[in-house]
Amino acid sequence: MKKIIQIFDNKLLQVLVIFIVLDVVFGILRAIKDKGLNSTIGIDGIIRKVAMIFTIVVCLILDFLININFIGFIPDGVKEYINITRIGISELFSILYILFEFLSILKNMYKCKLPIPKKLQKILEKLLKEFTSEVEE
Repeated sequence: MKKIIQIFDNKLLQVLVIFIVLDVVFGILRAIKDKGLNSTIGIDGIIRKVAMIFTIVVCLILDFLININFIGFIPDGVKEYINITRIGISELFSILYILFEFLSILKNMYKCKLPIPKKLQKILEKLLKEFTSEVEE
């Protein structure tokens, strides 16, 4: 029972859930703005987000079973700044998923024409042009 409580006490999992909720909200706002509500796209997105959370929970269980620490790959200055001593499989995947969700949130904010700092907007436009087909030339 204590292990189950530890799973839901994971800060990165909590941050990921917050980012997922924000992405869903901004995605819905974007769909409303574009008058493009599509249940198929929505269901696909929800399935992907549930799969992300499921993956993190499975990785947390793996972390309990096998003690893998990826902290050696982090530069010393970063380790001292973020004050962590362990990065397991779940933390690694959580960080990747959080970055993915953060970019999706920014993309939806950009597509909704919400105010984004100009410097960040230029970087986001470049990323969207390079990696997606969502920004017209």
